Amino acid sequence: MNFTRRSLLASAPALLSAPWVALTPGAAQAADVLTVGLIPSEDSRAMIANSQVMMDMLSKALGMPVKPFVAADYNGVIEALRSKRLDVAYLGPFSYVLGTTVADIEAFAVAETKKAGRTSYHSLIVARKDSGITTVADLKGKTFAFVDPSSTSGHLFPKAGLIKAGFNPDKDFGRVIFSGSHDSNAVAVQNKKIDAVAIADRILDAAIAKGLAKREDLVVVWTSDPIPESPTVWRKDLDPALKKRVQAAFLEVKDIPWSDQGLLNGFHPTNDAAYSIIRETAKTLNLDLRKMK
Repeated sequence: MNFTRRSLLASAPALLSAPWVALTPGAAQAADVLTVGLIPSEDSRAMIANSQVMMDMLSKALGMPVKPFVAADYNGVIEALRSKRLDVAYLGPFSYVLGTTVADIEAFAVAETKKAGRTSYHSLIVARKDSGITTVADLKGKTFAFVDPSSTSGHLFPKAGLIKAGFNPDKDFGRVIFSGSHDSNAVAVQNKKIDAVAIADRILDAAIAKGLAKREDLVVVWTSDPIPESPTVWRKDLDPALKKRVQAAFLEVKDIPWSDQGLLNGFHPTNDAAYSIIRETAKTLNLDLRKMK
């Protein structure tokens, strides 16, 4: 979700609130310097400072200097990849799939944080145990809260899941609202303000840990297939030897602070096929990914 990864449109500024990585063309070969691009969530100088540990680890693994560069915004990232001004970038799941429609790019690594302990997560539909709701069919006529129209696990995946289960989310609910946050959904269903809600599994866990909801009061009505975390991607036309070095360098980075996600356990190899579920979800919802910028 965002580095907050919860938002598809946050696959624009928000999904890039954590660093995306970019090599300037020819830099590694010509000047033996790896230039790493960062999209600042707030202050660009703080972003560089907070990323220095990762820059140092990449530099050590690659055996060359690594220089951070702060980019202005998200919108030019995919175009910069397409026009070969960038070689490597960190993208959100939906923004990656969008990128593959206009640029010759490929996922090669995915981060695992200590907090998550995995490289994927799930979208859930949750109700109170005393509501009588135990199946998707039981949601008919009930009040329901999604998170945000552009939220991956708080709207897009659960909506697609409901459609696949034969439930019409546009007609079958009694009332639908968008609460604006996963935490708000946890509080709303716990306090019986809403009959059922969509929420990311790890955010539900965090909400329970914070005392916003009680696990013993809740029942999971529906669970999505695993949603892959945000990938690090490269241009397919990069020199194969450089690709091996870059991937190896990322796989050596571990046990460091990772934006708002806490401690980074490390990176794992991934590939384009891991994001097929994103394409399938977009197809179920008749989304035109090219328009989702």
